[in-house]
Amino acid sequence: MLTTVKFVVLSLIVNAPDPHTGVTMSQHDKLASVLDQAALVEQLGYDAYQIGERHGAPFLCSSPAVLLTAVAARTRRVRLLTGVTVLSIHDPVKVAEEYALLDHISGGRLDLVIAKGNHAPHYATFGLDPAEQWDVLAEKYELLRLLWSQESVTWSGRYREPLVDLTTQPRPYQSTIRVWHGSATSRQTTELAAKHGDPLYSANGFFRVAQYQDLIDHYRQRWAEHGHPGEPLVGSGFPALLIRKTSQEALEAYRPFWNAQRATPAAKHNNSPFWELEEFIEQGSALVGSPQQVLDKIHRFTELYGQQLTGIGVDSLPVAWQREQLEWFAADIAPELRRTYPDTLWESEPTTDPTATPAAADALSG
Repeated sequence: MLTTVKFVVLSLIVNAPDPHTGVTMSQHDKLASVLDQAALVEQLGYDAYQIGERHGAPFLCSSPAVLLTAVAARTRRVRLLTGVTVLSIHDPVKVAEEYALLDHISGGRLDLVIAKGNHAPHYATFGLDPAEQWDVLAEKYELLRLLWSQESVTWSGRYREPLVDLTTQPRPYQSTIRVWHGSATSRQTTELAAKHGDPLYSANGFFRVAQYQDLIDHYRQRWAEHGHPGEPLVGSGFPALLIRKTSQEALEAYRPFWNAQRATPAAKHNNSPFWELEEFIEQGSALVGSPQQVLDKIHRFTELYGQQLTGIGVDSLPVAWQREQLEWFAADIAPELRRTYPDTLWESEPTTDPTATPAAADALSG
């Protein structure tokens, strides 16, 4: 199994009270801090920045396309990922248009991560029947693929009005925008990704390692059975990061944030098996500990999952702590992992729009 590694920082723009002070940032200040963080991520040498999609408090990430456009203007190099685009609640025509536009503005730095979403309010807010969510996602993704790969599309399906001779505009800047499939709980996601020969991004968040390992193993098996050549791309996220000099310092520093997160509706909806922080650290994906413990844990997961993209999240921490953690990880963790797993992802990208000049792409991307 070929294993390489690059690093992406994920934000769901959680705007919750600081468990130490009880103070919640203003929405404007929180959003501004995210743009500052994206610029810092590029400065520190990370490979990508990722913004998720949620609708309703405490999340402020209702439109990744808008937010990533602002990030594109503040950065020059980092790849821009969604995490995820909840395709099941959107019109694929609008998704094709908006993200192709972002692809141009960023100079071809976009990777799209799609999923049906696991945030309970999505279904009622957008009139989605949970019983049909997988069928909706599969149909909408088929249409999105058509709209990006073909012109003059004529199409009909169950969940959208028919299209006749439609060519969405603008066309993507990249000849092919890579689409990852966000996977958290179901083999239906891994099957959809394997069927189309697309990469898989494991949420790796709320559950025990074995559950995510099963999904990744299923994806690799079905990839081969569908006849795709080579090794598939796998990414994996680590939504909790807190490094301190000792494991005990890290444990006690993170505990108030764990207690606050464990009481949220999102945690209850996901029905995580972890009630104690120690259990989450031992059996789950939490990167909470000394630098060596965090490094060893990512090594273990990288060997287990064969991931080429490693995501980290510091959303739940105060802004000053977020910066500290990103700097610490970039200085002490990432270099060792890069030496162990030389990276190739994004080094040989598809050709871009042949009509675009380098000067035009630079102007669009800021």
